[in-house]
Amino acid sequence: MRVFAAALTPFFIAFASPALAQAPDHSAHQQEEQQGDPQQPRAHRPTPPAQGAHQPGEEAADPHAGHDMSGTQQADPHAGHDMPAMTMPDVQTSADNPGRPPETPPPAVASGGPVHAADLYFDPSVMAAARQQLRAENGAMRTGAIMIDELEAAFADDHDGYAWDAQAWYGGDINRVWIKTEGEGVIDEEIEDAELQLLYSRAVAPYWDVQTGVRQVYTPDADRTDLVVGVQGLAPYWFEVNAAAFLSTEGELRARAEAEYDLRLTQRLILQPSVEVNLSAEDIPEMEIGAGVTNIELGARLRYEFTRRFAPYVGVEWSAATGDTRDIIQTAGGDAEETRFLVGVRAWF
Repeated sequence: MRVFAAALTPFFIAFASPALAQAPDHSAHQQEEQQGDPQQPRAHRPTPPAQGAHQPGEEAADPHAGHDMSGTQQADPHAGHDMPAMTMPDVQTSADNPGRPPETPPPAVASGGPVHAADLYFDPSVMAAARQQLRAENGAMRTGAIMIDELEAAFADDHDGYAWDAQAWYGGDINRVWIKTEGEGVIDEEIEDAELQLLYSRAVAPYWDVQTGVRQVYTPDADRTDLVVGVQGLAPYWFEVNAAAFLSTEGELRARAEAEYDLRLTQRLILQPSVEVNLSAEDIPEMEIGAGVTNIELGARLRYEFTRRFAPYVGVEWSAATGDTRDIIQTAGGDAEETRFLVGVRAWF
């Protein structure tokens, strides 16, 4: 055995020597670190930098340096494809409607069916009654209203009086019947003048009606029956306008024009200025009327609407006779000019 072990010893030494040469010997380094440099104190020894830290004077290294970044770019999905040019379809335009294709009429079969398709499935008499009811509820309704524009007491220097101006109508959106009345008088005395009109009204434009009918006028000295033709409506800028011509049975031609405007100071407080002008084509001595502009009235009423249907007001009104009418009144000993303070109420039902 000794001879055999002695023979194998050289082979073990030759086999183990390369492996021992690769293993590092850390004992010398550990001992050197423990001992340190005898010339430098331990407190001032430099600390080795951490892995990846930059030393002063060095530039930061690119973290992607040396990497192949070609695979991170997104490829164009249309690269290498043959894309045809986009063209707009041909659009034929018409002379009266440029930029749009001409409209063709519907096919003949579209108008070949019954006028009321529901009659094919329901009783035609029942459907006719339903259509009549629909027309009555949408555009052919019959409604009415009573409007008292002025019901007031007037206080002047030498006398106190009263006045009224009211109207009522009944009908639809196009055709209506109107009744208008107005007048004035002195308290405890006879009515000075009053009138009543019965008119047929037809809408001829948005906000405008043409009216025709008859008027009966009463004064203490004379009465008149007139044929009436006029217009009533809402002028631009919200002026309410009423103008009419009157031809009496005696051949006397007169006219009147009125305008008023609602100036809303608040939602409930409204100031209403108004103007009225009367004209006559000839002298009517028994009614104290001369040819030309007979008189002018200017007024302003301030009302407060507790509701839209009820609004008391106060106001002032100035009236003056002009031209030949002024001369006739002054000759008879009357007042050709007057200022009145008003207290009244406006309502409608």
